[in-house]
Amino acid sequence: MTRNRTLAAAALVASLALTTAACGGSKGGGTGDGGATKAASAGFNAAAEKVVNPSDKKGGTLNLWTSTDADSWDPGRAYYASVWNFERFYARTLLAFDAKPGKDGLKLVPDLAADQPTIAADGKTYTFKLKPGVKFEDGSAITSKDIKYGIERIFAQDVVSGGPTYLINSLDQGQNYKGPYTDTDPNKLGLKTVETPDDSTIVFHLDKADSSFPYLLAMGSASPVPQKLDTGSKYGDHPVSSGPYKFKTIDPGKSVELVRNESWDAATDPFRKALPDTVKLTITTNADDMDARLLEGSADIDFSQTGLSQAAQVKVLQDPALKANTDDPYNGFIRYITVVPKVAPFDNEHCRKAVMYAADTTALQTARGGSVAGSTYGSMLPPNILGSDDYDPFGLTKGKPDLAKAKEELAACGKPDGFKTTIAVRGNKEKEVNSAVALQTALKAINVDVTVDQYDGKLLASVAGAPDVVHSKNYGLLVVGWGADYPNGAGYMQPLMDGRFIVKNGNSNYAETDDPEVNAWFDQAAAETDPAKAAELYKKINHKVTDSAVYLPIVADKALNYRNPRLTNVFVNQAFGEVDFQALGVSDGK
Repeated sequence: MTRNRTLAAAALVASLALTTAACGGSKGGGTGDGGATKAASAGFNAAAEKVVNPSDKKGGTLNLWTSTDADSWDPGRAYYASVWNFERFYARTLLAFDAKPGKDGLKLVPDLAADQPTIAADGKTYTFKLKPGVKFEDGSAITSKDIKYGIERIFAQDVVSGGPTYLINSLDQGQNYKGPYTDTDPNKLGLKTVETPDDSTIVFHLDKADSSFPYLLAMGSASPVPQKLDTGSKYGDHPVSSGPYKFKTIDPGKSVELVRNESWDAATDPFRKALPDTVKLTITTNADDMDARLLEGSADIDFSQTGLSQAAQVKVLQDPALKANTDDPYNGFIRYITVVPKVAPFDNEHCRKAVMYAADTTALQTARGGSVAGSTYGSMLPPNILGSDDYDPFGLTKGKPDLAKAKEELAACGKPDGFKTTIAVRGNKEKEVNSAVALQTALKAINVDVTVDQYDGKLLASVAGAPDVVHSKNYGLLVVGWGADYPNGAGYMQPLMDGRFIVKNGNSNYAETDDPEVNAWFDQAAAETDPAKAAELYKKINHKVTDSAVYLPIVADKALNYRNPRLTNVFVNQAFGEVDFQALGVSDGK
């Protein structure tokens, strides 16, 4: 389609505004210790929409705990939401989500860029100027070439795998670029669609207008990497910092420690306060112990932000004083079970529909922790994104199975006496294991025999995210969850539903959906500058894929997370659906 200059220039504005109308909220306030603005009062769900305990006090150690190690600390390889959140400590990008509660946190602001990009009239060219004075932890200047090189790394999927591949889809354009490690360009900067005319200018050339493109540049996969310090697949052992903190130690499976990056200049940073002197992350295999430490105060916050265990949740909800230090907003995730259509007998849609009708969604909700953990849900676009609605073709929100219809579907798929299948689940995710067992129990009612196979959660990319492994192990069902990579319909659904996003490792399109009509609708929505019109296309995609019975929603997720009362500047950043880690400080300076 052709567009005039006004529409093309409006593309970025539309992309930054998308979904904010649906999300509500207000801006937090506070001037810090001794400031004139009174701190927001703590209370249940207080951090969902405002800043709790605003402060500018520096010092002390922020203690994060987790029961699941990072998938990678390499910004090009990470895909866990909590890692993307944590990257804000050490990986800056051209644009970043603002550090504010409510809908303001969905807005992109300049980070390494001096300003918003200049966009060509046809919407296909984005030009950024970098801020002066931005540096890596070794004191060397961050240049446009470092940003280009960082982006080029993810094209080497044989070396830097597991992370988002949006930029490959946007920027390769038939070049079949394989990354800098095999690049014949003398400077290893041979990606043709990204130009660096000087050290402070970077230009992106798209083959079609894409109103979502700025979101891609806010991902860690678009952060700068100094070529001389790149260690390829080992880069996650010590990523080079461009932010206010740098890695002191990384002990896989045990701990991570960040300390201040002396080369970071606060004058160049639009939103990071960098309050603690040290940030420690402790990795444990005992989630109950972690929750006990949270409630008694030796841990500050759960890094995974997936909610308290059921025992701790019951204790907190029965104690008003403890409950006042918790938040339970929608976090933008849907927890769901993939019914894999390339694993028999789920290659027959009627066998897939039998699972849908037989599912006991109340039991599945209970497995996640009950109503406080989320609402039963009928489709695959979360409630905080434009285009979502109450579509529910299988009656999942009724909360009880329809065994008569389930048995009809079994007969239609030629399995009236049932069948056997395997459900794969991350063994260190208690709520996911509970969900697997709940579905296993429900399917017994229609004589579907389910074996639960638990695997190490850090291997998600190479197990559930590896189609060949899924097929070879006959995993007919996969327990997973998903939050938007960026806050619009494409950011949520495209990795799950666009066939062009299927990869051999780190795959998120677990159902391997590859429908030309769906793929084309994503392209139409990307070129649409009117958020409402784009939302209608996302609604169509959601409905069609939901009808195919490849995804069984468990809940539209809420996560009851505890925050230590000593924490300052606590708020949920809606872009991540989590407390914004980089904003946090500690009031006692310890």
